[in-house]
Order: sequence, then C-alpha cells, then structure tokens
Amino acid sequence: MSSAPSAPRLSEVLGALDALWPPERAEQWDAVGTVCGDPEAPVTRVLFAVDPVQDIADEAVRLGAELVVTHHPLYLRGTTTVAASTFKGRVVHTLIKNDIALH
Repeated sequence: MSSAPSAPRLSEVLGALDALWPPERAEQWDAVGTVCGDPEAPVTRVLFAVDPVQDIADEAVRLGAELVVTHHPLYLRGTTTVAASTFKGRVVHTLIKNDIALH
C-alpha cells in the first residue's frame, strides 16, 4: 500500500515562486516577499489575487487556502502597526488566525 505524497512546505512553494519570478528582478522600490506564514507549514491550496484586501483574506479562509499570492503588496512602505483596528492589520490578523501565508 503506497501512501499519498506529502504536501510541499511553504518554503518549497516560495522557492518555486522565486524561481518563476526572481525577487532580484523587482524594482528597487517594490515590496516583494512574504508578509506572514510558517516556512514549515504544508501548502495544498493557493489563492492568487491582485490585491491583498479583506475580501481576499475572507475568500482564502472559505476556500481552505494555506497561501495567498498577490500581485500588489500589502505593505509597500514600512509599517508601525498590525493592529486589527486598521485595514491592513485586520487582513494580517485574519490570515494568521487561519494559518494562511501571504506572499
């Protein structure tokens, strides 16, 4: 009896994404990379979107996605808070509470 293959880890999926779209090719001012997520977490479902807004975070929860990949970054410049009372903070809280990575 053969066992089903294990799901790739987030770090492996991110490695594949970086191979397709090398971060060093991004504009210097652009904010590329992972906002949140455990590199060791398994990934079986990925949601691709344009913007990392609350509707997308909610959709990821509904779909059971473990990773959201967006074209636009959540944080283009530095931030001083991820408080859930802010628009962007609420997105981060939703993702982290549901074990969903954002890249």
